[in-house]
Amino acid sequence: MPAICHNRRTTTFYNFSTTFEAKRTAQEDTRRMKKISRIEYCAGFEPLQSGMEQDEGSRILLPTMKSLDSDKKAGKSGAVEEATANDNNGFFKDNAKIDFSNVKVEPLFEEEVDFDTFSKSDFRAVKVKECVAVPKSKKLLQFTLDDGTGTDRTILSGIHSYYEPEELVGKTLIAITNLPPRKMMGIESCGMLLSAVNNLKDSEDEELHLLMVDNHIPAGAKLY
Repeated sequence: MPAICHNRRTTTFYNFSTTFEAKRTAQEDTRRMKKISRIEYCAGFEPLQSGMEQDEGSRILLPTMKSLDSDKKAGKSGAVEEATANDNNGFFKDNAKIDFSNVKVEPLFEEEVDFDTFSKSDFRAVKVKECVAVPKSKKLLQFTLDDGTGTDRTILSGIHSYYEPEELVGKTLIAITNLPPRKMMGIESCGMLLSAVNNLKDSEDEELHLLMVDNHIPAGAKLY
């Protein structure tokens, strides 16, 4: 076996090479661990799908920058927009976008009414607590209303051809509250809900819109 010269220069070079190799191995191990960590981290994100060939061993994963609750926020936003659209009922729709060309308006009254006579009618804002179809009636809806007095008020209205009862719950309407009680289908109706009615030019049918106002108006607010 040949003799090995263990001079200082050889020993120093050997130690340096060994140290450099150890550092390089450690750096490679660190890079591998970081790569594994990135892959594990990206596993919670969607894979890149757009036109890149991937196999099971080399799947490319990239973050989508989508927060974990983005789907919930999107769903909530959509629900809010839908609820807003349903609640508006045309309140904020531009009149120019509504077709009134087929509307036939009834002539205005020529006879005048004095203010004292008008003031005898008690117009109040009322809130719909419950609304159900009256049994054995095709037209009548029975409203349970909050009129601000603390006692529920019942009013019947023949508008079932235009509205389903469930869509009116929670709405704020206008009622005349001092009309004499009237029995319909064995149920006493105490007042009348106001609606806007118009005819059509091309048919004998009527259009009816129950007057609904801003829910910020409290129950019992008087109209002048």
